[in-house]
Amino acid sequence: WQARYAEQGVDGLLRDKTRKPGRARLPTATVARVLALTCSEPTGAVTHWTGRAMAKAVGISLRAVQRIWEASRLQPHRLRTFKRSTDPAFATKVEDIVGLYMDPPCHAVVLSIDEKSQIQALDRTQRGLPLKPGRCGTMTHDYKRNGTTTLFAALNTLDGTVVGRCMPRHTHKEFLTFLKAVERAVPAGKLIHAIVDNYATHKHPKVLEWLADHPRWVFHFTPKSASWINAVEGFFSAITRRRIRRGVFRSVAELQDAITRYIRQHNKAAKPFVWTKSADAILAKLARLPEPSE
Repeated sequence: WQARYAEQGVDGLLRDKTRKPGRARLPTATVARVLALTCSEPTGAVTHWTGRAMAKAVGISLRAVQRIWEASRLQPHRLRTFKRSTDPAFATKVEDIVGLYMDPPCHAVVLSIDEKSQIQALDRTQRGLPLKPGRCGTMTHDYKRNGTTTLFAALNTLDGTVVGRCMPRHTHKEFLTFLKAVERAVPAGKLIHAIVDNYATHKHPKVLEWLADHPRWVFHFTPKSASWINAVEGFFSAITRRRIRRGVFRSVAELQDAITRYIRQHNKAAKPFVWTKSADAILAKLARLPEPSE
């Protein structure tokens, strides 16, 4: 400070001297090499690059690799799966079902119907500890099975309400019983367009015979390997995450009562189901997928 005062006076003490940045910028060639290696097969007997493996291969820090990946939106640790439908009528069925979602016919009800089978009534061997500041809730790893149930559900896409029934099995007899319950719930005079998957129960001769006796029902079958297009699957996902997975049930009856109460609460605040992707957008995305291997 004395030397700075002697050289520059008071002004030299009021502000620090400019200095070089503490971290030198990576050369463009190094960044390009990281990006090229990330998008190529890794060396050795591994399937994908990790941050530390990339840092060692290029000779930079782990944090530098992470910054490059973040800036380029590269995530080698993640993998997203897909499955191409082999249904020859895939495009026709997608246009039919998406058309029901986005432009439902007048004087009709559009229902998405499916069953969630083998829901287990699991009881934990010990009570868990509740959530508190600094500690998450706990649940024992081991459990006791107390039986299973099957949830039949019909999602009304026009208002978001759900008609649900729990039954011990999921054969065509239980499916017919559920269809009769839905028939009573839908006002008379309205057509019923039901979206169902290709499960054998939905095409059983007894079911087809019942449909022939009830002409206001029309079944629309989803393409094979395309359960994502069935709207009720979203409801099954929600009830699994919010009520079933962390639940403790000492009997099947207790599990069924919990499911019934959840459906009742859901219907009180139900909102219309909104489908946003057009059939053209779905088919265009399908065209971008890689061709299936021989």
